[in-house]
Amino acid sequence: MSRTALVRRPSPRLAEGLVTHIDRKPVDVGLAGRQWEEYVAALHAAGWDTVEVPPAEDCPDSVFVEDTVLVYGDLAVISRPGADERKPETAGTERTLSGLGYRIAHIEAPGTLDGGDVLKHDGTVWVGLGGRTNRSGVDQLAVLLEPLGATVIGVPLTKVLHLKSAVTALPDGTVVGYEPLVDDPSVWPSFLAVPEEEGSHVVILDESTVLMSTSAPRTKEVFEERGLRVVAVDLTEFEKLEGCVTCLSVRLRG
Repeated sequence: MSRTALVRRPSPRLAEGLVTHIDRKPVDVGLAGRQWEEYVAALHAAGWDTVEVPPAEDCPDSVFVEDTVLVYGDLAVISRPGADERKPETAGTERTLSGLGYRIAHIEAPGTLDGGDVLKHDGTVWVGLGGRTNRSGVDQLAVLLEPLGATVIGVPLTKVLHLKSAVTALPDGTVVGYEPLVDDPSVWPSFLAVPEEEGSHVVILDESTVLMSTSAPRTKEVFEERGLRVVAVDLTEFEKLEGCVTCLSVRLRG
């Protein structure tokens, strides 16, 4: 199975990125660039190839490429970001995925959908509702994915920017989250509360390995006790902008 991830270099205007649920803090753009390079290196070390989406230097949040698309099988659903400032980010992602041979579909007005609101596992697609994604966006996604056998479920969201700011999934399907920021843990058949907010965010690298932030050392121990190998990277500058490990790539599995 080939494993490729889309990534996008940080904009020089990164420090101007949007913040919604946290207070703004100064961002060291130079350090962010080095952290991004280390993130990409970690993907490579785990056996993933990367394809760079063309930079969008006038879009401060463009490094968070996950928000521009939802990929399911051979279909790339180009998002319609809930923040107007981010709508120009999708064009480069669409061109890149079209060039890789993906079928292209779009979320259309009045729908909005950010890729960071979408959590997929084993045919179920949970989509956060209430922040950057609206009901029309969820309904359109359900219509697009139904022929591919996916079940789309809207999940109320009030405490974080995106669904994957609150929860992600381990390789065995266990959903992990920092409980004070999860509206309703009972949504998921198997839920594991973690001790740190940053521990809610993992990228599955293979069936026994996850990528996560160094900001959650206690959660790292929890995962290792479950038999997982953990690759930890420093993402402090992106976390100041409500970003995390999932936001910085789109994993393609073929």
